[in-house]
Amino acid sequence: MILKYLALTSLIVLYSLMFIGGYISAAGLGLTCPDWPLCPSGLFPSEKYFIEWSHRLIAATTGALIIATAVGCWLAKNAERKIKLTGTLAAIFVVTQITLGAIVIDLKLHALLVSIHLGIGILLFAMVLLTTLFAFRLGKTTIQAKI
Repeated sequence: MILKYLALTSLIVLYSLMFIGGYISAAGLGLTCPDWPLCPSGLFPSEKYFIEWSHRLIAATTGALIIATAVGCWLAKNAERKIKLTGTLAAIFVVTQITLGAIVIDLKLHALLVSIHLGIGILLFAMVLLTTLFAFRLGKTTIQAKI
């Protein structure tokens, strides 16, 4: 039962992350904090770095939630292959996204890498959405129609 709410929390936090990431990109704030993973002001940002820093903090939280969800998918006793697959792919994609985000910052927002970052983000969202849908169906029996 906890897997449902863990997956749903992952989905909501991921959506928030994508929303903030879109804002950062559209506002041209992608290199506000030029160091990775921390900003020049250290663990707690100054006002100048707050938006970019919050994106990174939410990304770290999202990563932890998605990996925990993937582990939960494998530990759930009645989990089918499809939830294990989507949960595992989500975990792989989130690690890829965080790594790619660091590379994007290091290479000063190279356009191709930014596009790939967006594309993998969409795949990640799809996997987390599917995992959440499958988690809410766990334990429910389907009624077969007799023909």
